Amino acid sequence: MKQYIEKIYNKDKKEFYNQLEDRMKKEEKTFIITANPEVLTYGEKDEQFDKILMAQETIIVPDGIGVVKGAKIFGINIPERITGVELTYLLMKLCDKYKKSMYLFGATSEVMVKMKTLIEQKYSRIELLGTQNGYVEDKQAVMEDIKAKSPDVVLVALGVPRQEKLIYENLKAFNKGIFIGIGGSFDVISGTKKRAPKIFIKLNLEWLYRIAFSPARWKRFYEGNIKYIFKLKKEAKNKK
Repeated sequence: MKQYIEKIYNKDKKEFYNQLEDRMKKEEKTFIITANPEVLTYGEKDEQFDKILMAQETIIVPDGIGVVKGAKIFGINIPERITGVELTYLLMKLCDKYKKSMYLFGATSEVMVKMKTLIEQKYSRIELLGTQNGYVEDKQAVMEDIKAKSPDVVLVALGVPRQEKLIYENLKAFNKGIFIGIGGSFDVISGTKKRAPKIFIKLNLEWLYRIAFSPARWKRFYEGNIKYIFKLKKEAKNKK
């Protein structure tokens, strides 16, 4: 687990945003993974996903507070979270600012319609090259369409690890573009699903809000977060 944490971006959010803006202007191909404990835990279970996380071209950012807290166990300072929702908003703003192109892939048809409307109304200078829901059977065919259109930003919301695997398997075919798997961010940004109130976000308690309104998440939270912290402590102890 430590090898993943050592690879996570460990500077402040503003600096990362500036780097991302610079990469967009220079058309540097960029692949971002937003990591929470569940993502890192999955890397230890899946050889292909481990390879993706450790690949030189992969940038991992700390989405979950568990990643930030867990890093301290190894004496690694990660100053703050960089969430998928925030990155999606940033990329829409940057695409609008520089009149760049974008392709959205994932979520439901209803959510895609709302995202398309949002972009047309609030980010009208974005060249939206395509929107495709995540329930299409042939997902590789969608990637072929994306390759043909060569957008500046590709946002894929198919859930971990499917979104990351699909991006990585096709990454070499692109000469440019910012690629990011954003999970449920389209649902939040489109207004289909509410994000936690600001006070929960400020206190890094979004996980508590989600569990409170969806108790079924408790088991998933326990597996991906509580057991994760114990695992990190055990690993850190064994390496002393």
